[in-house]
Amino acid sequence: MNQSKMLKDGIVLLIIFMILLFITISIPVLPMISIFLLPLPFVIFAARYNWKSSLLMLMVAMVITAMISVFLIIIPAVMGFAGIMIGSAIYKGLSSYETLARGTFGFIIGLLSLFVISQSIFQVSWTEDLQRGVSESMEMSSSVLDEFGLESQAQLEEFEEMMQQQINYLIDIFPVFLVVSALILAFITQWISYKILNQLEKMDLVFPPFRTLRIPSVFLWIYLVVLILSFVEPNTGSALYVVIQNVLVMVSILLTIQGFSFIFFYSHHKHLSKAIPILSIILAILLPFLISLIRIIGIIDIGFKMRDRLIQNK
Repeated sequence: MNQSKMLKDGIVLLIIFMILLFITISIPVLPMISIFLLPLPFVIFAARYNWKSSLLMLMVAMVITAMISVFLIIIPAVMGFAGIMIGSAIYKGLSSYETLARGTFGFIIGLLSLFVISQSIFQVSWTEDLQRGVSESMEMSSSVLDEFGLESQAQLEEFEEMMQQQINYLIDIFPVFLVVSALILAFITQWISYKILNQLEKMDLVFPPFRTLRIPSVFLWIYLVVLILSFVEPNTGSALYVVIQNVLVMVSILLTIQGFSFIFFYSHHKHLSKAIPILSIILAILLPFLISLIRIIGIIDIGFKMRDRLIQNK
């Protein structure tokens, strides 16, 4: 390995990271975009030189960031670790979904660290902020309802009680938001990384077609078990209830993704218009009740091996 080339690459990518960091903290609107770009220097370096050398680059980035402001050190810690997880997976030649799983894990660890540090050091509670925000929305909704003639105190109290239950539920499934956020961050970061590495390194990194995605059948059994447990454990204040609800929501999301994947597969298999599966996603967004139908399709696909049956009967 050419040590001088590795050092040069490390310096260049470190400078790029610091520029992105400066843009992130200086321009209010751009963090919505730069959050997906910050891990890229670490992804590229780890994809070239694996994780050991990348950890040294991460340590240097954290030291430089701490010299600017110790409060910002969590940014390279989160983005750098996740980027190294993605880049090292690419270095090892792992599949796209294995790489995505590692990247998601990296972001989960980073976000958990951010959560713990903000709670313990900066006294910032994400759940309390969430509750406060939803409570303010609830008060605004109550005012609107009152203006439209919903003046009965009993009706207002019933509405507020229902909204409070929703708030408590959202707080209970906060871990799911954490995982989904990590998954989205990892997916977009990995997708951009593939585009860049294909140009820089002349690689052929791509995600396989969405229609080929299959969720392991074990998740169907997990879904059935937690669904039953959700009826057995009605105590909303227990730790078991919180665990059950988080697992149920997470597996439900996976089964819904499986359902969409089957629609894409079926359309391709039957040579239907590509607009049909895309339209199914748009309709599900506009009409959320269709999500349950998509989930059922995913369950049937896994349980009855519908894809294998379609291929055999072709």
